[in-house]
Amino acid sequence: MTKLENQLQEMHETLMSITDDVEKFQHGNKSAGTRIRKAMQIVKTLAQIVRVHVQEVKNSETVTA
Repeated sequence: MTKLENQLQEMHETLMSITDDVEKFQHGNKSAGTRIRKAMQIVKTLAQIVRVHVQEVKNSETVTA
């Protein structure tokens, strides 16, 4: 797997790991909300890394006419 694929996989796994916490939070469990927020911060960080990587690759490609 490439670095990009690994980061996307990690984002997916992080989101899937909080499925139970979302349900708990909707039923009033405030601690689950904290876990959701932490997971979303991880996803945000990974998303930014992916964005930067994609932009770098895009900018490094030569334009041919």
